[in-house]
Amino acid sequence: MTPTVLPKTQRDDMKNRARMLVSCPDQPGIVATVSRFLYEYGANIVQSDQYTNHDGGMFYIRIEFDLEDLDTRREQLKSDFSAIAEKFQMKWSVNRASRKKRLAIFVSKEDHALLELLWQWQAGDLDADIAMVISNHNEMRSLVESFGVPYHHVPVTADTKAEAERKQLELVVDQVDAVVLARYMQIISPKFIEYFPNRIINIHHSFLPAFVGGKPYAQAHNRGVKIIGATAHYVTEELDGGPIIEQDVQRVSHRDNVDDLKRIGRHIERIVLARAVSWHVEDRVIVHGNKTVVFN
Repeated sequence: MTPTVLPKTQRDDMKNRARMLVSCPDQPGIVATVSRFLYEYGANIVQSDQYTNHDGGMFYIRIEFDLEDLDTRREQLKSDFSAIAEKFQMKWSVNRASRKKRLAIFVSKEDHALLELLWQWQAGDLDADIAMVISNHNEMRSLVESFGVPYHHVPVTADTKAEAERKQLELVVDQVDAVVLARYMQIISPKFIEYFPNRIINIHHSFLPAFVGGKPYAQAHNRGVKIIGATAHYVTEELDGGPIIEQDVQRVSHRDNVDDLKRIGRHIERIVLARAVSWHVEDRVIVHGNKTVVFN
């Protein structure tokens, strides 16, 4: 099985498309200055979304634009834009829309979140390349390989965790743009996180900040909750405390036991993770501190 390939005309339409993300202190003239810069460069803005955090005094903008001969002109554009960025104290990036981000998916024994990503990738709905799947178990090898995706089994025990992580880093560093934890039931070390700041996406099976840590459905059942949820977030050194990208919930009742909550939760988890990954690879997420601005 292989992912759906865009028709040549659609691929050609994207080859000169770029995405600019900007965050900076709010002040007059930002939009006018950026728009004029792109206009004078001969770029055509095809989409623009912006947000001002009045409480925090921050401004965020995502701009998609077309620029003829983007591949040969992008570096000069970035160099010329740096003066504007310095003036407005911007954190910014310019990425080619035609370059698909490469993903490594980490998984343990549960397949629902992984399968959703594989299905969306196969259908062409996930604008990324799944470069590999890495698991501390071997049960899903045949499933993953049936999609034509390389599968790497890296066992992890308390005694071998450091060595296992070394092998994982050998597989992913300089090979992928982001790591997705699709119900990977191991804690990622600070050393690993350093290689992928705000580029490791985890799905946590609760509506954070409620029920952090292990067995959140059991915790939720013990509290008699009437709503359960799932949270996709970037991984930081704080367990389940990274910037939240997406969340969703579903109502439950006193009649639902822990297994019912898990069954209902699996559906929420797969959808929430797929949305978060899609928004990340489409450059729709700006991280500021421990929060995100998501232009979805």
